[in-house]
Amino acid sequence: MFIGEYEHSVDAKGRLIMPAKLREDIGDKFVVTKGLDGCLFAYSQTEWLNFEEKLKTLPLTNKNARDFVRFFLAGATECEIDKQGRFLISGNLRNYAALEKEVVIVGVLNRIEIWNKDKWNNLDENISADEIAENMESLGI
Repeated sequence: MFIGEYEHSVDAKGRLIMPAKLREDIGDKFVVTKGLDGCLFAYSQTEWLNFEEKLKTLPLTNKNARDFVRFFLAGATECEIDKQGRFLISGNLRNYAALEKEVVIVGVLNRIEIWNKDKWNNLDENISADEIAENMESLGI
């Protein structure tokens, strides 16, 4: 399970340090893809395979399903952690998430989210736990 919030910088070559507390659970090889809300999602190999299996069940005849699969798979890339604990984020993924220098890496249960620091701060400032809690009852929480 991934939890926590970590601030790091992307270097000039597009490499980012994977926080040590997350590194053990994500493994040496993992998948990074476009995420929702303008961030990137990173999945361990096991979680990515689970996600792929769910995507395979979506109906090919449904345009929304096809678009959903394309969105997540087209930009997906396998990443590997080097001896310094860094991994390379491809240029297209850095552009998608506006990762230029300062980033925030967030553990979110079965995935890691990688955010532009300004976007994350804006999102974090606008989250109202009370408003969210009021709507969670409909989800069984």
